[in-house]
This record gives sequence, C-alpha cells and structure tokens, in this order.
Amino acid sequence: MILLRKRTIRSVWRNNTVHRANKPLRFLSDNSGATAVVMALMLPVMILGMGIGAETGYQYMTQRKLQHIADLSAHAGAARLRAGDNRAEIEAASTHVAVQSGFPAGTGTITISTPPLSGAAAADENSVEVILGQLQPRYFSLLISEDPVRINARAVARVTQTGSTACVLALAPTASGAITVSGSTSVGLNGCDVASNSNAADSVLMSGASAALSAHCVFAVGSAVVTGQLQLSGCPAVREFAPVVRDPYESVAEPAGMGTCRNKNQGSPNATTILTPNDNHPSGVSSMRFCSGLDLKGNVQFAPGLYIIEGGDFTINSGNVDSSGVAAISGEGVTFYLTGTARLRLGGNAVLSLGAPASGPFSGLLFFGGRSQNSMTHRVTGASGSTLHGAVYMPASTIELTGNSRTSGGCTQVIGWQLIFTGNSTLQSDCANAGTSDILTNEAITLIE
Repeated sequence: MILLRKRTIRSVWRNNTVHRANKPLRFLSDNSGATAVVMALMLPVMILGMGIGAETGYQYMTQRKLQHIADLSAHAGAARLRAGDNRAEIEAASTHVAVQSGFPAGTGTITISTPPLSGAAAADENSVEVILGQLQPRYFSLLISEDPVRINARAVARVTQTGSTACVLALAPTASGAITVSGSTSVGLNGCDVASNSNAADSVLMSGASAALSAHCVFAVGSAVVTGQLQLSGCPAVREFAPVVRDPYESVAEPAGMGTCRNKNQGSPNATTILTPNDNHPSGVSSMRFCSGLDLKGNVQFAPGLYIIEGGDFTINSGNVDSSGVAAISGEGVTFYLTGTARLRLGGNAVLSLGAPASGPFSGLLFFGGRSQNSMTHRVTGASGSTLHGAVYMPASTIELTGNSRTSGGCTQVIGWQLIFTGNSTLQSDCANAGTSDILTNEAITLIE
C-alpha cells in the first residue's frame, strides 16, 4: 500500500480538473490544419487565374501573329500598287499572301482598301490598308463569357518616291531589248532616268561599241547589256532587277473616234495653214477627225484641241525626208490620238514645236497611241531645234527614234511597248507645269501604320 500525502492528492486533482476545463479552448486555438483548408479553397481560384493568364498570353501571341500577317499582306498589296495593278489585282495579291502566311480565310475576315478608309493615310492613293479579324475560342475564360474573343490587326503600306523620275519607259514585260540603243547612236537624256519593265537578260541593250547613252540612272526589271559608252550621273551602275515602273497614263480613257472625216492633205508649201478643231467631242475637248491619215505641207499651226487619226500615216511632206520643202509644225494644247492602223511617220524635214495640254482629260499627252495597236511601229525623226513638250505615249506599240531627233527644251517623255534609238537623240525633262504625270522609277514601300 502506497500512502500519498494529502497535499499531493489535492495538486493532482486540481491539475486534471483544469486540463479538462480548458480542452475546448485549446481545440479552437489549434491551427495546425488550416493550411490544407485554405489551399483546398484557393486552389481552384489559383488554377483559374493561371489558366486565364496563359489564355491571355496565347491571345496576345495570336494577335502578334495576325499583325505580322497584316504587315506582309499590306506590303504585298503596295508592291502591286507600285507595279500599276488595278484594285482587283491588288486585293488578290494581298489576300494570297495573307492566306499563305497562315491567315484562316475560311473563318476570318479580311478587308483591303486602296486608298485607305481610315487613319492618317485615309484617301492616300499611294497607300494600301489591310484589316484582318478572326475569332479566338475561349478556354478557361468560358466561366466569364461564352462569346469568342475577336482579335484584329491593321496595317497600312505606302509607296513612297525618292525623287527620281524617268523620261523613257518601255512597258513590255518580257521583250528582249525592250530599250535598244544601237549602231553609232548617241542618246542624251538630260536630268532623267531610263526604265525598262522587261525581265529579259537584255532588258536594256546597248548594241555596238559606238552606242552611247547618258542619263541620270537606268532601271531594268531584268538585266542590262551595256557598253563603255554608258554615262550615269545619278547612280554608279545600272540598277538591275528593279521593281516594275507604273504606266503613269494607264487610267486615261481613249477618246471615241467620231466626227466628220477630213481630207488627209493639209497645208501647202510656202504658206501658213491654221487647223482649228470644231467638232463637239464627248470628252469635252473640241476635236478634228482624219480617217485615212494626215499629211502636212508648209507651215501648219494647230489650234488647241484633240486631233483623231484613225488610219493611214501621219506624215510631213508625204514622208519624204529628202524633200526640199520647208515645214514648220506648231501648236500648243494639242493631243494627236492615233488608233486603228494609223502610224506616226514624222521625218526629219520639219521643225516641230508642239505642246500637250496642261490640264483636262488628256493632260500631258502630246501623241497618244491606241492600246490595241499591237505590233505597230511609230517612227519619229525630228530636226534639230524641235521641241516636244509632253508625252509621246504609245503603250502597245514600238517607238523608233531615228536620225537626229533633238528636242532643245521642254519636257519630253517617251513611253512605248518597246523603244529603239538608232540616231542621235537628245531629250529634255523639265516638266514643271507641263501637265504630264511623273514616271516614278525609284519607289520604295514603307509600312506607316
């Protein structure tokens, strides 16, 4: 038998009583399992937040990819604009590049505008706007909304000019020798460029050791074959594989062939004749029509207006370059439109002083060849001292500049399917206030928005 002291028994009893009394309070203050409870409550929220964050990052990545596609598409459209394509061709090129770059054409939307419809470049004819849109499905964010997220991208590309212009342009896309300088020819182009849109290996051809050409610069879509007689003041060498140069008069509508047919023989030796158009033409310009050619003799002055030549040849002294008859052909604000089988045969037996209109539907056009005159050749042999102020524009025909074709001043542009220089030619390019459209050669493409 163990005997306990009375004091000890009281102490044990008191401690057990206190322990039993405080047990509910100790349970309430015990936090050793709280973390698991909090984690159980917060884990779904954390997972949702991380999921939405990842989804937002994916949407941002998709938007950046879409913006890259929009940039490429706008650049492609501007490249076709620079080449002179129409709106449908520009849209087709932009759409093709967008699809090939990964744009989902079946579910996305693409809007191509030239000129742009919005932004700083709105109404700028030298810019292309591309707007892309696509719907991005939701994943974690479905808890917020069931509607897909729309992602958009917009880009604007502009064709910019660096200040260089041409006065000679060949439009043929594949012709060999689209611009040819042959024989003992000396061609001097004062202050302007030469441009050939042909992609041939001899897009620009200088044939013969004596063939000489001086110009500001030469641009060829293909390659060039030149001699040591090439002199360039604006660039160190021919710029091969250059972009296509736009036809600056492509949008000019051809005039209708209508009006009273006049006698082809106009003027007489040693006399002055004034021709005045008085037909009311739908273009709003007074016109005069020649149905079987036009042959000039003596001094002939053309009053301002449109002169339509539908067939035969446009000649001076019946095309006899050895004729002793003196001829002086003059006129300001005149356009000669050659269509059908009409050919230009201006010999070197006359001094020409002709200027195109500076405004109106045929602004800048001095000689205008029909766009259906395929396989036609127009020949100009100008006398020393001649001045042609305007464009010799034969977009479907070959133009031959032969003999001593010299224009002592003014603004002379020569634009044809092919151009052949076989004589000594000098052209000027002072086109201020001439009404002509610039032949832009050194154009660049810049993303501006």
